[in-house]
Amino acid sequence: MNSQTLLDLVIGIAVLGLLIFRNLRAQPVRQVNQRLFLILGVIGIFETYAYFSKHHVGSIGIVALGGSLVLAAVFGVIRALTVRVWMKDGQPWQQGSIITGILWAVALGAHLGYDALLNTHKDISGLGDATVLLYLVVSLVIQRVIVTARAAKLGPAMPAGSFGRSDLSA
Repeated sequence: MNSQTLLDLVIGIAVLGLLIFRNLRAQPVRQVNQRLFLILGVIGIFETYAYFSKHHVGSIGIVALGGSLVLAAVFGVIRALTVRVWMKDGQPWQQGSIITGILWAVALGAHLGYDALLNTHKDISGLGDATVLLYLVVSLVIQRVIVTARAAKLGPAMPAGSFGRSDLSA
C-alpha cells in the first residue's frame, strides 16, 4: 500500500465517521449550501483523475468505476429509507437510526470488497482506494435527495427545489 492509497483511505474513513455522526443526530432538514457537496465531489474527482492518469486503466476502469457508483447509489437509497423524518414546530426534521450508521459502514465495506474483487485485474488494482471519497459523495447526495423529498411531502416548510442542509447531514 503506497502513501497515496493510505491517504485516500484515511480521508474516506474520516469523512465516513463524520457522516455517521451527523446522521445519528436529530436535526432540521433545510435548504442545502451545495458548495460542500461540490468541494467533496471535486476532491473525489481529483483523486479519481489522479489514479486514472497514473494507471491508464482504459474502458475496464471506467466500467468498474461505474459499477462502484451504482453500488453507492443503491446504498444511498437504502439508507434514506432508514432515516426518520417528522414535523416539529412547522419544520421537517430528520434523524438516522443505528441501522443508518451501520449501513454507512456496510456501504464502505461493500466498496472496498468490490475493489478487492477488481484487484484480480492488475490494470485497475487500487481503484476503490482512489475513488472512496467520490463513492461516499455519490451515496450521500442520493440519500439527501430522497430524505429531502420525503420531508417536502410532510409540509410546505421546505422551499421548492431544496435538497438538504449546508453541512454533512444526511
